[in-house]
Amino acid sequence: MTGTQNPACDPPPIPPTEPRPEECCRTGCDPCIYDLYMDELDRYERERSAWEARTGAASARATQA
Repeated sequence: MTGTQNPACDPPPIPPTEPRPEECCRTGCDPCIYDLYMDELDRYERERSAWEARTGAASARATQA
């Protein structure tokens, strides 16, 4: 933690929920629910990386391993 950052004020991003197989209609629609999920997963990964950089969470996790 740097400066006056409060972890409670900067919680980690929440990952998207993967669609269940029965949520896909399997008709080849565009965009498919899985396409939307992958877009959200990409967004989450970017936000998580930025959060880890801000909070030092990745380095703290590496030292615990």
